[in-house]
Amino acid sequence: MTEQTLDRERTPETAPVAAPDAAPTGAEDAAAISPGLRQVGRKSIPWIVLAVIAIVVAFLGALLTGGQSSAGIPLDAANAGPVGGKAVAQVLRGQGVDVRTASTLSQVQDVATDDTTVLVFDQGGNLDGDGYDRLTAIASTIVVVEPDFAALNRLAPHVTAAGTPSAKGPVAAGCAVPAAVRAERIDPRSTDNTADAGVAGTFRVDGGDAVGCFRTNSGQYAFVKTTSDGRTIYLVGSAGILMNDGVDRAGNAALALGVLGGHRTLVWYLPTMLDRPVTGAPDIGALTPGWVTPVVILLVLVFIAAAFWRGRRFGPLVVENLPVVVRAGETREGRARLYQRSSARLRAADALRIGAIGRLATLTGLPRAATAAEIADAVASVTGRDRAAIHAILIDTVPRTDAELIALSDDLATLERATAAAVTPAESGPTGRMDA
Repeated sequence: MTEQTLDRERTPETAPVAAPDAAPTGAEDAAAISPGLRQVGRKSIPWIVLAVIAIVVAFLGALLTGGQSSAGIPLDAANAGPVGGKAVAQVLRGQGVDVRTASTLSQVQDVATDDTTVLVFDQGGNLDGDGYDRLTAIASTIVVVEPDFAALNRLAPHVTAAGTPSAKGPVAAGCAVPAAVRAERIDPRSTDNTADAGVAGTFRVDGGDAVGCFRTNSGQYAFVKTTSDGRTIYLVGSAGILMNDGVDRAGNAALALGVLGGHRTLVWYLPTMLDRPVTGAPDIGALTPGWVTPVVILLVLVFIAAAFWRGRRFGPLVVENLPVVVRAGETREGRARLYQRSSARLRAADALRIGAIGRLATLTGLPRAATAAEIADAVASVTGRDRAAIHAILIDTVPRTDAELIALSDDLATLERATAAAVTPAESGPTGRMDA
């Protein structure tokens, strides 16, 4: 047997005894702590609040949009959605037409050439009459989709809006306009996919050189050709004819390509808020009725007249004894600060001398009617000092600086102490004898 084996036989194995204060280290001794329902709820409150806010925002957004998702900008050349115009734009590019987009009149002027067709779809009414006048100076042909009153008034004064078409299906051309003849029949109804598609409209022709096409049963036209300042103007009553989900109905595609593809360049123009005329904020006179200004002026005059009529000036100041006791030290310090602020050294010196002369007159037994020179002579005779020096302290010296004023104050105090010591009997000192 080895030595280690003998040691194990002689020493019994005993389990280690843990100290009473020792922390449990085993897995069985560790207590499992799980968060309670209340703790979990407190930690989740911020997330619950955020979730409620998100739900409310989504609900309000659904209410504002009518529960329908946006299909993009209506009749946008880059919009491939149902209400977009990308299909017509792509086909025109394939036929060699240079299709350029613009959102302001300045952009239209920059990209337009001598042989240009401008497509205008101003659903927000951002262009005014002056804007359409500028268009006629830029474009060779203008195609206005769903024109408003300003467009009709400037471009086609003999054409008026006639409301929505009464026909529910395709209508025949019924005119000699080449683009309408090639289309034969169109379906001018607006798309039903989204409320942003626009409302189909028709026109009524009252004379002039305007030619109406695609006449409905009630005598309304879905398409009109006219001229303005030598420019060809096409009025399209329904944007659905050019949109992606309506261009394939009946002869809509033929009409769109025939109207928009007549020139080498097509400017696809959707006006924005930047095209609105810039005007300043109205003033108060423009916001108020005309009678307000004269009434305000009349009220001001009445107020001034009443002020002169009923106004009274205040009488003289009345001296009253205030029931306030002010300490002499505070009064002295306040007056001293005023003298110091205004550099009134001579006035301060006079105040010190008046007080000192009064006290010296009392010490020397002179009446208050005595002059300063008499008091100075009496002080000189009592104290035995030089009469000229005392006259200089009490009368002649004029302080030029603050230091000289302080020195004068010290001289007055010394002179008072010397006078008081001269007129006061000396105290009897010790006799030197010892009391029995």
